[in-house]
Formats: sequence, C-alpha cells, structure tokens
Amino acid sequence: MYVIPAVDIMGGKVVRLLKGSPNLVRSYEFLGDPLLIAKRWESEGAPAIHIVDLDAALGVGENTELIRRIIQYVDIPVQVGGGIKNTERACRLIEAGAEKVILGSLAFRNIEAIKSLLRKFGFDRIIIALDHLNGEVVVDGWKTRTGIMLEEAAQRFSSIGIKFFLVTSTQHDGMMDGTDIRNLLRVLNIGVNVIASGGIRSLNDVVTLKGLGVYGIIVGRALYEGLFSLKEALKVAL
Repeated sequence: MYVIPAVDIMGGKVVRLLKGSPNLVRSYEFLGDPLLIAKRWESEGAPAIHIVDLDAALGVGENTELIRRIIQYVDIPVQVGGGIKNTERACRLIEAGAEKVILGSLAFRNIEAIKSLLRKFGFDRIIIALDHLNGEVVVDGWKTRTGIMLEEAAQRFSSIGIKFFLVTSTQHDGMMDGTDIRNLLRVLNIGVNVIASGGIRSLNDVVTLKGLGVYGIIVGRALYEGLFSLKEALKVAL
C-alpha cells in the first residue's frame, strides 16, 4: 500500500483545512516552503507527493507555477488536484510533469471531457475524486451535493476506463478522528484502486486501511503534527 504525503497549498504556503473550510486553516509555514516540504517527504521515502491547489479549488487564484517548480524539484511522481475545472488545465499540469491529475467537479459535469483525457493520456494519468458527505458525492469545493452515491459514481467512471479513485470523507478530512471505513468499503467492493483520504490519525489506521486492501492513503495533518513519522507509516504499510 502506498503512503502519500499531502502538500496542500494556499497563498503559496503549506496548510491544512479542517473539513475543507477556508475559515479553519492550520499553517505549516514554520516547516518551510512547499518545495522544501515536498523534498523532505521525498528524502524520508515518500513514493509520491499529493498536491492540492486550495486557491484553485476555492476559486480565489491558483498556484500553477509553484506546482510546476515542485514537480521539477523532486524526483518522485507528483499527483495534483484542486480546481481543475477544464481539460486545458488538466493538460497543462500533465505537460508540466504531473504524473496524475485528480478530477472532481469536471468529472461530474462533463464526462465527455474525462473520456477525452483518457484517450489522450491513458487511464494511469487520471484519478477521479469521490469527495463525499455520508456517502453522497459533493463537488465545487464540497459545497454542492450531487445526489449521486459513491457506488453509483465509482461504477459510472469505472465503466469508461477509470482505474483510480480518491475517496475523501469531508466530515473527517483534516480532523484526525479516524477513517470512514463504511463508505470506503462501498467503493472497494467494486474492485477498483482506491486511495483513501481523511481522518487518518495513527499507525493503527494505516494498518487497518492496508488490511482493507486500499491501493494507497493520503496523509496530511498526522504527519505534520508528528503523530507518527512517514518512515513508520511506510514500514507498517509494506
């Protein structure tokens, strides 16, 4: 199982939002700028870096140039999400060196755009974000409910060739209060590659998720606040 550190960027700085709220921000600027933090995770053995452009996700700007610099600065794959609202931005990020792009709102509004990206780049470059509130997919920075449940969404995108899904519980994200196992199982039962995000607080959570058969996990606040080290998480995830 892959353990992938999160580098969430707002205003050029690494932060974590609690439940996705821009009013509940924890800054980790004291640990260094985003390039140094990404390099730190690489030096500690990270197999990849997970970048979220929070400014783009919230519609208040973007950090594309900074993300491009991070991609060039590290020698491990980088996957990028947050505010990728059209195929042009997705293409720019891949052409800038992103290994994968993570698509949420675009996927639920324009499935033909996803098919186009699959044809152009292949299934290994596209991750569909299934951000959810109690099993119902939400988009637009988690502000809009879609009325689509996780199972239906995963089946819909799996049927067109999507292999990777990032499943995030909006209730647990950034809260370090445990993972939403029940809703994860809804997608795992379909037989796709699930990357779990939200609520991871301990090495026991890492072990539990490994036991469920998830493809990978995204870890943010627990690493930044020292609840466990990346090296410890990588060891138990083997």
